[in-house]
Parts: sequence; structure tokens; C-alpha cells
Amino acid sequence: MMKLNKAFATVALAGSVAAMSAPAMARDTISIVGSSTVYPFATVVAERFGTKTDFPTPKLESTGSGGGMKLFCQGVGTQHPDITNASRRMKVSEYDLCQKNGVKDITEFRIGSDGIVIASSKKAKNLDITLEQLFLALGEKVPDPKNEKKLIPNPYKKWSEIDSDLPSVAIRVMGPPPTSGTRDSFNELALQGGCEDLPAVADMSEDDMEAVCQSIREDGAFIEAGENDNLIVQKLIDDKALYGVFGYSFLEENADRLQAATLNGKVPTAEAIAADEYPVARSLFFYVKKAHIGVIPGIKEYVEEFVSPAAMGPNGYLKSVGLIVPPRDALMKLQNKADKMPNLQKKELM
Repeated sequence: MMKLNKAFATVALAGSVAAMSAPAMARDTISIVGSSTVYPFATVVAERFGTKTDFPTPKLESTGSGGGMKLFCQGVGTQHPDITNASRRMKVSEYDLCQKNGVKDITEFRIGSDGIVIASSKKAKNLDITLEQLFLALGEKVPDPKNEKKLIPNPYKKWSEIDSDLPSVAIRVMGPPPTSGTRDSFNELALQGGCEDLPAVADMSEDDMEAVCQSIREDGAFIEAGENDNLIVQKLIDDKALYGVFGYSFLEENADRLQAATLNGKVPTAEAIAADEYPVARSLFFYVKKAHIGVIPGIKEYVEEFVSPAAMGPNGYLKSVGLIVPPRDALMKLQNKADKMPNLQKKELM
């Protein structure tokens, strides 16, 4: 599999759409921010786009999904990004922030699927766990072993204390920070997925249950690694007692050195993720600021390249670097969307 170029490019721009006609204030390079999970795919598209067209290669910055949304929604103008990538869907609160700051017209693209894996060195003892066991390992408050309806600060120090079949090593998991869409999806799909049926939370309101189920312990068992998933990969290779959380594409890229845990009896594969059989599968997105189309050169053409059969088809180059591409009918809808650029409506997010 081809290796991805993950060099970060920092965006330093000035001006506004109103002043873009002034050469000193103009910007001719597309600015893209957002998810570290989508970043490698967008980088490949950007490099192809820069090579095959007369437009400059877009500049990308990996800020995390939440950080990208915040930057994207700050306003319209060359000091603000044109596109943001996300490893989860835009939140209603983010949509409202965009509207408040004049970013009125946005087009959403769901570009494919990814799974979140619990990975380790191939030299480590691999995990075969349930989502409930994963929550018991990482939840801030968990059921008291002596009273399943009572929540207490997480007492578990080793995996084997949760189940004797699990490794007798300290619970140490490295993962993304709260600004990451991967963290959002992990909290919702993995932790809450393993928590919401426990007797201790059964009678809680939806908000209270979410607060308990999506809170990760802060006693050192979970280690935040920043937005650089490659750092997690390297740490896992160096430390066989450490486990890591990141997107499936990074596992594929490092399949010769890393292995993935089995979750609820399912091994993460492209087929299982695409079919939603793997319990921690999620969708990937990017969002386009329509006010910048026709002002910053090449935005529409970049989008068309991203959703082209050459990139996202069944034999496309994005599939070869780990993206689980959409089926043919969904890809055709994406291409139609790239042509018409419909506005995202708030009700779609609710």
C-alpha cells in the first residue's frame, strides 16, 4: 500500500471576500482544515489535484474535527478556511455558530466509512473484548463490583481485573484529545455502546446517561496523544504493553507491525465496517464554504476530483490508501451534489 504524505501545512492567510479583488489581499490556494482521520485522504486528493490541474496544490492543516469546525465557522473571507474535514457529522451547535458568523451556505459531503480500532503491537497480547469491558477499563465512573447499581470512581488497574482472560498488564490506552472527531465517535459508539445497558445507568435521563457513559477516566489510564495519529502508531510499536485508538486506515497502513482488538466478536475489516457489522464504524465528511466558490480558484474542481470515480470508485486511488469508499449509487449522488452544491439544512442535523 502506498504510504501517505502526512506533512502538516499551516495556513496563514489575510483579507476578506469583499477585498479579495485586491492583489495584496488575494489568496489563490485552497485552505483546508479539520480531522486527522480524513487528513491523509484529503492530502492524497490535494496532491493529485495539484499535479493534474493548473491550480495550486491545496494547503491542509490537521486540527481535529472540532478545531476545524471552529475555524471554518469563524466567518467568510480569505483569513478563514474554505473546507473543513470531519470524522463525524457537523453538530447543530456548530451549524448555529456558522450561521451567526455569516457562513450561511454550506454543502456537506459524506465521503465514505471508517472504523475506530483498538490496536497494539503485533508483539503484544491482542485484546478480545466486549464494549462493556472496554467501558469498564476506561470509564471515569463504573459500576461497583459489589453493587452493580452504584457508580464509583474506576477502580480497575489491570485488564485482568475486569476479566481474568484479559492480559495481566496495566490499563494504558493512548488516544485522541477531545477536539478530535475520532474521540467523539469513540466516546459515543464504543464507550456509550458498552455502558448504556448497565443497571447503574438504566434509569438515568438521556443527558445524565451520556455524561456518565462518555466520560473517560483521568488517572493516567487513558493518555491523550494530540491530533497526530502517527505518534500513537509509533508509541505502540515501541511499547507492547500499550494500546491505541485511531482510525482503521492507520491500521491498514501499518498492518505489518500492528494488530487490532476484536470488539464484540468482530474483527475490523473493510467489509465489516462498510456493512456496519463492526460495532465502532463511523462516516467521514467534508464541508464546503460556498461563499468562497468562484473567489478562491479551484474549490469546485477540487470537490469534483475528490468524488470522482478515479478517486472514490471501486478501484479508486482513495480505496488503495484505506478509505472504505461508498457504493456506486451513493457515489453518483455525491457527484450530483458536487455539481449542484445544495445547502445543508439545520433539520438534516437534528
